Amino acid sequence: MSASTGAESAGEFDYIVVGAGSAGCVLGNRLSADPGKRVLLLEAGGRDNWIWFHIPVGYLFAIGNPRSDWMFKTEPESGLNGRALNYPRGKTIGGSSAINAMIYMRGQAADYDHWRQLGLPGWGWEDVLPFFKKHEDSFLGASEFHNVGGEWRVEFPRVRWEILERVREAAAEAGIPPVDDFNCGDNEGSCYFHVNQRRGLRWSAARGFLKPVLHRQNLRLETGVMVERVLIENRRAVGVVYRQDGAEKVARARGEVILSAGAIGSPHILMLSGVGPAAHLAEHGIPVALDKPGIGENLHDHLQLRLIYRVDGVPTLNERYHSLFGRAWMGIEYALFRTGPLTMAPSQLGFFTRSDPKRERANIEFHVQPLSLDKFGDPLHTFPAFTMSVCNLQPTSRGTLRLKSRAPGAAPAIRPNYLATDEDKRVAADSIRVARGVITKPAMAPYHPEEILPGSKVRNDDEAALVKAAGDVGTTIFHPVGTAKMGRDTDPLAVVDARLRLIGIDGLRVVDASVMPAITSGNTNSPTIMIAEKGAAMIREDAR
Repeated sequence: MSASTGAESAGEFDYIVVGAGSAGCVLGNRLSADPGKRVLLLEAGGRDNWIWFHIPVGYLFAIGNPRSDWMFKTEPESGLNGRALNYPRGKTIGGSSAINAMIYMRGQAADYDHWRQLGLPGWGWEDVLPFFKKHEDSFLGASEFHNVGGEWRVEFPRVRWEILERVREAAAEAGIPPVDDFNCGDNEGSCYFHVNQRRGLRWSAARGFLKPVLHRQNLRLETGVMVERVLIENRRAVGVVYRQDGAEKVARARGEVILSAGAIGSPHILMLSGVGPAAHLAEHGIPVALDKPGIGENLHDHLQLRLIYRVDGVPTLNERYHSLFGRAWMGIEYALFRTGPLTMAPSQLGFFTRSDPKRERANIEFHVQPLSLDKFGDPLHTFPAFTMSVCNLQPTSRGTLRLKSRAPGAAPAIRPNYLATDEDKRVAADSIRVARGVITKPAMAPYHPEEILPGSKVRNDDEAALVKAAGDVGTTIFHPVGTAKMGRDTDPLAVVDARLRLIGIDGLRVVDASVMPAITSGNTNSPTIMIAEKGAAMIREDAR
């Protein structure tokens, strides 16, 4: 697709990176490290000059706010009993790392070994571990699994709650042992989540990777940019067309165009550029540059089931939040010491276990929080309570991302297709049973936990009722992946090869969570940053 006549020239660059989110910040840093290469980094959102991007608890104000969130929604989901979900994505430099849970989680070694077994050389655990370590700055110090001195700061949480200690004891009584670190290849067990913070402030990809190098003369960051399409000539990406401040502009690429707009944004841009399922593009009157049926397929995510328990005789954030003195002290504690609830990630305690003993490895993850609310964005309950959210780490359901319109600013149709398979339904039911098994252990007895959601009327011996309850309470945990998956050229749904090059178009790569062939077993932000680290290394190698 050629550029529009009359579009303003934005210049020529060696690399054009579309999206300054978690992946794009890493790419901007690493590719501009070569002073002989000019890099253009395009971001649709703005700068992160808002206090709630930096105070950890600010996610409460950032998610659902059009200043910081793309405000996507899924289509109604049959697996969720007809409900549509809000689908937050970060809208600023740093992307979703500016509004997410700040949890540092690599996943399991078996996740990456599975990628390698799919025919993707260089993506096994032993291959990717050095790229995780390259940018890490961990409070744990240097070791076989960790590093210090990198751009990606990892710290221990700065707040503790008695109720979480007791839940951890109950998990141990249920056979889920305490561990010190989730990030050594096997995350089975319970541990406090390690977080991407520095001294009580959120540490986003923009703060770690991008801002320290914006002084480089060969790196140009443009914000408020809506990329309309990739320019493709003779099966080669040669630039991008974008709109900024009402003006259409064209940037040309001597080397490569790299999409890092995320699992929603990157396939969306590809389809607007004429690269995608031909019949679908034709429906919207988009000329087909390359029939690529895998673009927008393979969408999957971690569906979390929120169980809420009312308790007695132990403090939770609910009552502290509703106390005028409690709220004032939270502000004072944060201002003076950078500790306390304002430093809290959305979840503090995690545990990984198996939904049934026949599983080869941990396949469910719990996020435990000393608070409760009806739904995200609502006020906390007035009674003391905690939440145990559990998600299926290795879902088999697959959904789609499709265009609703050829207008670049129109949101796409997002259909995760949750709970579409019998296996996912079985895991959901078993997950609720596992949670209840933990809560009934002796460590919890002094607090008389009462299940508020989904409630005791949903019996453990009623599989259908458990599955329906999962559909009623299930929501995204904000981990969409897979919509431009890596694969071999013999796979008809593969979009990029093992070097993240788009199969069938030269000079074009996708480097973000959309390339994951299968989701990692845990939070996906740091694996996305690893993909960008490895992707940048491959781009530089291939340019030699």
